[in-house]
Amino acid sequence: MAVFVYGLIRLIGSSLIVDGTLDFTYYEAIFSRSDYVAMLGRTLRIAAMTTFFSLLLGFPTAYYVARYRGNRNILLLLIIFPWLVSIVVRSYGWVVILGPRGLINGVLTWTGVVERPLKLMYNDFGVILGLVHVLLPFMIIAILSVLMQIPRTLEEASMSLGGRPAHSFRTVLLPLAMPGVLTGITLVYLMATGAIVTPLLLGGLGDTMLGTEIFQEVMHFFDYPKAAALATVLLVTALAVVLPIQLLERWLSARLSDGGAL
Repeated sequence: MAVFVYGLIRLIGSSLIVDGTLDFTYYEAIFSRSDYVAMLGRTLRIAAMTTFFSLLLGFPTAYYVARYRGNRNILLLLIIFPWLVSIVVRSYGWVVILGPRGLINGVLTWTGVVERPLKLMYNDFGVILGLVHVLLPFMIIAILSVLMQIPRTLEEASMSLGGRPAHSFRTVLLPLAMPGVLTGITLVYLMATGAIVTPLLLGGLGDTMLGTEIFQEVMHFFDYPKAAALATVLLVTALAVVLPIQLLERWLSARLSDGGAL
């Protein structure tokens, strides 16, 4: 933790201190350019959409695994199996599938559904799809860790008292699962905002995210102060979303541990 905090202080300091004096030149340059402001908005939008679709797919999957009566280890292995493959390989796999001459466009063109290949990559759609594929296991594991601790008898008791499945889900299961849901949202959102490889391979030149821009500033232009300023802006905007979620998650956990009603 001490090493992390030290590195964070050095990061912020290198973007603010120039020749021993406090200087906001890099931040003024960032917020005075419309393309950087648009890049920040695109990063937050793509991260939010990635989190939404990960939750939309992750919760039903986690619930199915938690309530599965067979060998649950096989399902867990299938969930974490993508982690055994490099993120670069997985992103290139989507290039093969979504490209102009990829699998999907090849089938659609061959069957006559479309005359020209669809633009499935080098846009927000391709980036969001790739990020959901990469980050979905984190959402599933976070929710599953909580659902596994919720006894099935609570849902059965609710339905035995006349509650329909939808009502039991809304009033019993979902409130108890909210700490895991909020943890998954936090993990996926933070990793999506700082993603580099997937946006670099599946995003176009006009769809750059802050993570890829920071990478290029460091690796191609060696402009470390500017990269530090961009990283600080990304950190502050991400924390502005994540911290309220973390406070809500702690409040819910405290209420549940005390046996209070939500």
